Amino acid sequence: MSKSNRDLQMADIAALAGVSKSTVSRALADSPLVNNKTKALVRKIAKEKNYRFNSAARNFRTKQTLTIAVIIAAADDVEWSISDPFFLEITAAIAEALDQRGHQLLLTRTRPQQAEWIETFIRNRQADGVIVIGQGSIHTQLNELAEQFDVLSVWGAPVEGGQAYALAGSNNLQGGRLAGEHIAETGRKNIAFVGYQDHPEIASRFAGVQQGLAEHQLSISSELVFGSLMDRNTGEKSLEQLVNRRDEYDAVIAASDMQAFKVMSALQSVGVDIPRDVAVIGYDDIPAAAIYHPTLTTIRQDRSAGAELLVDNLLKVLDGKGPSCIELEPELIIRESA
Repeated sequence: MSKSNRDLQMADIAALAGVSKSTVSRALADSPLVNNKTKALVRKIAKEKNYRFNSAARNFRTKQTLTIAVIIAAADDVEWSISDPFFLEITAAIAEALDQRGHQLLLTRTRPQQAEWIETFIRNRQADGVIVIGQGSIHTQLNELAEQFDVLSVWGAPVEGGQAYALAGSNNLQGGRLAGEHIAETGRKNIAFVGYQDHPEIASRFAGVQQGLAEHQLSISSELVFGSLMDRNTGEKSLEQLVNRRDEYDAVIAASDMQAFKVMSALQSVGVDIPRDVAVIGYDDIPAAAIYHPTLTTIRQDRSAGAELLVDNLLKVLDGKGPSCIELEPELIIRESA
């Protein structure tokens, strides 16, 4: 039974019993918070409706550990890790948000080819819920897990066709639009873009950049779109191609601050002046952006607010409420590089 069908039948049961969906969920899970009379009524209606309750998800929720797992999903060929400034900041903010709500954090990492490990983690009830950072590489697996277990909260971007899990993230389309508009307003005409196109967040940022440029009758040529500089297999080649074609563009928009730093370092090493010759914009606004030389113009994501959303979304899901999708508005931070 798909999750949407389960939700529909649970809503039907709630309406017939005169209670909320969360009460139906608790009653079917034999929660002590629901009186025996209501439990009996709910179970009777559920049986008449041929409703099949997910016992694995029930057991996961009712045996509380007051621990929330935060899983960083990173591919082997991507040159970033749990020590990446963005992930350090958002993980620290998640830990604080959990502590304020009486939960503790368990931090771990998985790889896309090992995504089935997350299901094992869930079935073994090592935590009450799971927050995943790194949606792009395992979206399909996360959707499949969310169909079975209502215990996921994910940092990322909305995907075509929707997602079954609770989602929080930056409005990447708007962030890209801000970057595109700003670079056009500085008078730049030939813009390059650096970053993966197959991750939902980066794809939205690129689409937003193109929208922002279109407002000024500009666009990025496909020849000036380069792969991620953080890819261990192809990043060095992409950076070399970018440097070799430096006469073809006067601005670079990078999908992250870390990639923007690589762009600036490589261009400066061959005598390119930033921003006189080439302007550079990043994305994230990690602390180093304010002290790099030149300081980096970037798009700020509010990690603290994002962490609060991730935690609140998860606790609502664990309480029997449906998954939500909330995007935070990004902010353009203008510094020296553009």
